[in-house]
Amino acid sequence: MPFVPVIFLRIFAMMPRPVCTILALNTGSSSIKFSLYESGDTEELLFSGSLTRIGLPDGRFSVTDPEGRFIDCERVDVPDHAAACRYVFSWITQHGPGMPDAVGHRVVHGGPRHTTPEKVTSELLDSIAEIVPYAPEHLPQALNAIRYAASELPGVFQVACFDTAFHSTMPPLAKLCPIPEEYRNQGVQRYGFHGLSYQYILSQLQAEGDPFARKGRLILAHLGHGASMAAVLDGRSVETTMGFSPAGGLVMSTRTGDLDPGVVLFLLQQGHLDSDGLRDMVNKKSGLLGVSGLSDDMRDLLDAEAENEQARLAGELFCYSARKHIGALVAVLGGLDMIVFTGGIGLYSPDVRERICSGLEFLGVQVDHEKNLNHSGIISTDTSRVVVKVIETNEEVTIVRETRRVLENG
Repeated sequence: MPFVPVIFLRIFAMMPRPVCTILALNTGSSSIKFSLYESGDTEELLFSGSLTRIGLPDGRFSVTDPEGRFIDCERVDVPDHAAACRYVFSWITQHGPGMPDAVGHRVVHGGPRHTTPEKVTSELLDSIAEIVPYAPEHLPQALNAIRYAASELPGVFQVACFDTAFHSTMPPLAKLCPIPEEYRNQGVQRYGFHGLSYQYILSQLQAEGDPFARKGRLILAHLGHGASMAAVLDGRSVETTMGFSPAGGLVMSTRTGDLDPGVVLFLLQQGHLDSDGLRDMVNKKSGLLGVSGLSDDMRDLLDAEAENEQARLAGELFCYSARKHIGALVAVLGGLDMIVFTGGIGLYSPDVRERICSGLEFLGVQVDHEKNLNHSGIISTDTSRVVVKVIETNEEVTIVRETRRVLENG
């Protein structure tokens, strides 16, 4: 290797990274979120948007600037994801600053093969297509978006960022499903989800210089329409509440969370539901909506709980489920140094945060009522043995960072 002066290496290290534009796409079962960033030494948002209620009436398309001001906002009706992709990409190509340098995609499930972000190739697409049965509510939509991006932005570098990858560090025992080996050999194991969100939260803690980010026992709680928690030990995921699919774990807005397999067998054997009906019930008709019979939105339930017993019951069940899972994760971690709340509910509902933490005083959790009510970054008391934080997540920034890393290595 030729000699390189140390002074040159120092100057090179101080040079700013070249700026490139990266489009982050986050496809859900009934929505598409997108953000365009300039990526250099930091990530600078140019615009972000979403198209919601795909396949349902009263869909909404909106785009905002970095300050949150609307650039575009209108009601749209799109029958399926293909039509939604056409609408989104048409807007981006007409209003964007030009062809992006790369596109990063959130892909919910990576199965047993894909544990790091990867450059999109025809072989990767074929591999993802093979594991569609692992996540039939999400993977077809992600594949559709990747293929549509390839046709609308020909030649642009694309990266698949897998939501399950963060949890690949869990020990084998935590991944094990107690079923016969012949089924486990088909890839049936516990994977975990919300990995892009958890990765962002850890990066924020590290940026703040928080010592627990690298050496500590953390529970990260992503509480939104989908809800999960992760136990992080010394910066690595060691356990999580979701398993083979995003339907397990905590009670969620419309998903059951953990459900006795006997209930599934009963509903099948008695002829109440077939496999399609079960999938619909587990993913779309249960959780807060199923218990309350009123709404899948925690805000609606909190507003109605004084007069509506079922609404109150749904909210209490959500908090009880979260508190119970915290206890289990603390047992895995062997103690607790920090809880971080994020996601729509975790970020914006002080009532839910306080209810979840109430009863955890024996672990050293003490929430300051006023700090919590005012949405402070730290909501625990000064004397609390466990630090309780609230941090806004940003999965799209994680997608941009991982896409940039693969692009530079690719």
